[in-house]
Amino acid sequence: MALEGLKKYNLILASGSPRRHEFLKGMNLDFRIQLKEVEEVYDENLKHRDITDFLAKLKASVYTNLKANDLLITSDTIVWYKDKALGKPKDRDQAYAMLKTLSDDTHEVISSVCFTNLNFQKTVHDITKVEFKALSDAEIYYYIDTYKPYDKAGGYGIQDWIGIIGVTKLEGSYNNVMGSPTHLVYKTLMCIANS
Repeated sequence: MALEGLKKYNLILASGSPRRHEFLKGMNLDFRIQLKEVEEVYDENLKHRDITDFLAKLKASVYTNLKANDLLITSDTIVWYKDKALGKPKDRDQAYAMLKTLSDDTHEVISSVCFTNLNFQKTVHDITKVEFKALSDAEIYYYIDTYKPYDKAGGYGIQDWIGIIGVTKLEGSYNNVMGSPTHLVYKTLMCIANS
């Protein structure tokens, strides 16, 4: 196996995202899930990828009892539109407002992944451009009421109905939009395994 060198590490995924769980399983990696609460607050002067880089590192900072052979993976994803970060909607109205804003336009999805060990920390990020068709109010409300996308940055999941019927163009990694730039995760893990 290409990642044979990782066997010296206990991989810890600090994410409750089922999509991120599936991605690591899909790479045939042995890992455990360990969740710790952290308040995702960042300086309003941070922009673009600096936000996700900061939050991925912040999520790692609360794991203060790592052992020498632990390798912690933390990550964060935002939707970036017109110089503003769109996080997860708090309610139906906010989800509608986000999707109406993204309708008939292009936005960026930015994900950062932080790899932390007692001896090193490495953060990588990826950016994908996503274009939506003009979404009708009926389509937006149907999606929100059926899929309840309150755990998704920008108020949507590209793998859901809205992505299937609404995304007209994609530049970059599809998996990144789902929450993890898997090609970069693999590349970084390869570097760690072989170091």
